[in-house]
Amino acid sequence: MIRLLPLLTASLLALSAAGPAPAQQNLFAPRIVINDRAITNFEIAQRAEFLKLLGAGGDLEKLALEGLIEDRLRQQEAKRLGAKLEEKDLKAAMDEFAGRANVTAEEFVARIGAAGIAPETYRDFVSAGVIWREIVRAKFGASTKVTENEIDREIEAEINRTQLSYSISELVIGVPPGREAEALAFAEELRASIRSDADFAAAVAQYSASPTREEQGRLPPIPAANMPQQLRATIEGLQPGQISPPLPLNGAVALFRLRGIAETRVSTAGVEVEYGRLRLPATPEGEAELARIRTAAESCKDIYGLAPDLPEGQYVIETASMATVPTAIGIELARLDLGETAIRRLGTSNELLVLCARRPIKEEPVDRNAVRATILNRKLEAQSALYLATLRADAIIREP
Repeated sequence: MIRLLPLLTASLLALSAAGPAPAQQNLFAPRIVINDRAITNFEIAQRAEFLKLLGAGGDLEKLALEGLIEDRLRQQEAKRLGAKLEEKDLKAAMDEFAGRANVTAEEFVARIGAAGIAPETYRDFVSAGVIWREIVRAKFGASTKVTENEIDREIEAEINRTQLSYSISELVIGVPPGREAEALAFAEELRASIRSDADFAAAVAQYSASPTREEQGRLPPIPAANMPQQLRATIEGLQPGQISPPLPLNGAVALFRLRGIAETRVSTAGVEVEYGRLRLPATPEGEAELARIRTAAESCKDIYGLAPDLPEGQYVIETASMATVPTAIGIELARLDLGETAIRRLGTSNELLVLCARRPIKEEPVDRNAVRATILNRKLEAQSALYLATLRADAIIREP
């Protein structure tokens, strides 16, 4: 009902002038019986008018009947459990509901009364919801958990809802030490020779040293804020179909082709990443150990248990804004979801990267307790819907 409240004030003014609804025959006759407790025509008519006042559309009589059936089930379950609503709590809930329309509960009652709606209709509507919320919290609150990982994902989801995302393809050319200038010149010549998608795919197949060569260099869509600053500045200067100038990386030079842009709401927040770095020698033994750790690890902290005897400083967890992360590392992190890993080849050593967290940078720190409460409420709503559906399935619902 919250989404209906912005229409409330205007509806009140219109209905206050309309006067009471015409009387109906058999107004107090039962329409339907829920576990031997009746819902009358009068209650349905009252609830339908109340929903109309709140700005609801569609078949109001059907919505009213469904809502009253659910309220009966809630009230009957409260009685079975011995749950009672204190008068002061009900009054506070009624004040809060009316306050969303910038009126007091007394003013609200007066205005709906002018539209022919009894105060009990408003009172029952609020009380059924409040007592049910207390029952659900008492039944499921202690057993419904929210993990730190769920909070991290919720925070990241907030970032991803407010970004431009870029679909790009990469061509990464390995560079032997001392031949950087030669590699840059070759990459520039290669860039000038590419005229089409097919040309770029062929160049990737022939020259790219990245594992993405099997996918024609294609990367999944990357939110702009997840990119390192140098790559982001490069990509934002391109039009779809264009190829970036050669971008020097650690031991490589890369070309990036922009395939497309997906536009969503723009965010002014930057992005901070927390990531782990584990470096081992590029020997058969080191590569096997890195592969073992990579297969078993699901988070940054897992590394400590999987490799407990590492020398101090060999595995580090760093936190930085994406604007300051080294480009070569940032490109790898941009591809990862939370807990995912990537391996960088660094000549005499290999480095395992693990993405621990990705979160927005705001003037105020993220309120994790508020995020936790949001997730908990969402889970309790799901539990509530299942609980109510079970009560309805077990109920005897009949016409008189």
